[in-house]
Amino acid sequence: MSVDDFKMKQTVFVFTRDGEKVAFSNDNLVVRSADDKIRFQCTCYRIYALFIVGNITITSGIIQRSHKFGFPIILMSSSLKTYDYIGHRTEGNFLLREAQYSYNDIELAKHVVIDKLHNQAETLDLQRGKDNDLRCAISTIKGFESDVWTFSGDYKGLMGIEGNAAKVFFRNNFNMGTWAGRKPKIKSDYINSTLDIGYTILFNVVDTMLNLYGFDTYRGIYHREFYMRKSLTCDLMEPFRPLIDWQVRKAINLGQCKPEDFNESNGRYLLDISKNKDYIGFLMKPLLDNKEAMFRYFQSYYRAFMKGKAAVDFPTFRL
Repeated sequence: MSVDDFKMKQTVFVFTRDGEKVAFSNDNLVVRSADDKIRFQCTCYRIYALFIVGNITITSGIIQRSHKFGFPIILMSSSLKTYDYIGHRTEGNFLLREAQYSYNDIELAKHVVIDKLHNQAETLDLQRGKDNDLRCAISTIKGFESDVWTFSGDYKGLMGIEGNAAKVFFRNNFNMGTWAGRKPKIKSDYINSTLDIGYTILFNVVDTMLNLYGFDTYRGIYHREFYMRKSLTCDLMEPFRPLIDWQVRKAINLGQCKPEDFNESNGRYLLDISKNKDYIGFLMKPLLDNKEAMFRYFQSYYRAFMKGKAAVDFPTFRL
């Protein structure tokens, strides 16, 4: 797929709780409302990924078109948790996978972490009216970035540097009130819950891009392999996380993201289903705004990996 081809692609979300239904007509995807009115229609040639939120009956026709036109189908629960990924993916690129399985170095991991730390510092620098604490935080993260350049330890040590930088970043990116800090998947407050939703969407976008080339997404360069964890997807979403972090901060300041949008149960904040469309809308925006840059990043990453280039010659994503 070329960059020009990718520019024309669309990511489609279907919310079945609203009674929406997926149908196909003359190789067009048609989304109909509960009263059978057409809500959305586009040619299957332009679909990059189809997200279906809620319960749906999948027919063989949907899966056949997924393979024919080369788009994956990501199934998500009403609480926006991904539970399956079906349909098209590139298979049989054994040369790529041989290169993946034989790679055993830390330099690519360092490259990814440096990219992420740079973007975290740039994200904090976007804030207006910086006080001394914020300037100090930016300087501290840049210091961690320098530490990674000269780092010669193992992945555990690298994760330690990244973790220390994350504490500084989150404390200062969400400094608009009392916040207990980043707690992945616990959903202990509305900010953590919103970040989890945003990262889930980002994860699926990155995973789809890696599947375009036939990567084994379970074979990582940084995160260790665990059963059923897509470590490579976890690795290569790292430089893009600040897109979500900054968007959540903006949404809070604009009143798009607020505690009353969530239902609290046993200490967990779960987004009210009626707000799914709104949250996916603002969380997808920075990914759509940067979709061409993201495509170029993964295209270049694939080419560099196949050619066995040094880590410094791999692509970077910068805000």
